[in-house]
Amino acid sequence: MRKLHLDFYQRENVLQIAEELMGKLLVTVKDGVITSGRIVECEAYAGVFDKASHAAGGKRTNRNKVMYEEGGLAYVYLCYGFHHLFNVVTNKKDVPHAILIRSLEPVKGIEEMLRRTGKEQLDNTLTRGPGNVSKALGIFTTDTGTSLLGKTIYLSDDGVSYSKKEIATSPRIGVDYAGDDALLPYRFYIKGNPFVSGKPK
Repeated sequence: MRKLHLDFYQRENVLQIAEELMGKLLVTVKDGVITSGRIVECEAYAGVFDKASHAAGGKRTNRNKVMYEEGGLAYVYLCYGFHHLFNVVTNKKDVPHAILIRSLEPVKGIEEMLRRTGKEQLDNTLTRGPGNVSKALGIFTTDTGTSLLGKTIYLSDDGVSYSKKEIATSPRIGVDYAGDDALLPYRFYIKGNPFVSGKPK
């Protein structure tokens, strides 16, 4: 299992990076416990010129400022007051690209994921949807700014890959406010995988 290098995150094409994240492992090490899941769904956000992005129009806030740092950091924000959503910051400094990890297929530490989420048994709701991803892997807004090259949150490649035919694209979910940009095919997911979240309208 090989941890992804900084060069992976700091490329210019956020769509290429998002597609290449399909099949990679998101790993957390919290209190000595390792949990991980295979990425089966994500969404790309293309910064200043993307009306669906938190950085649309060059907006900078205390919440999104990590998006303007160099790629290879975690961006975790609160949604609806209780969902902690995990994003991968990409590109170079001052280019605020990010990729939201929407769904994982559980791989390691499933018992701990069940404990964190209060579930009694594994089903496809455990890591289906971005709020469940963070809850199961123990990711919180306090993790924002964490280096993905470190030891607590990182992405790795264990040799599993999906073919182009297995990867589908669609508009992103829940970005109706973004006008024409809401229609962009910036969501990537694995066809038929039971952990992929609901289809967009």
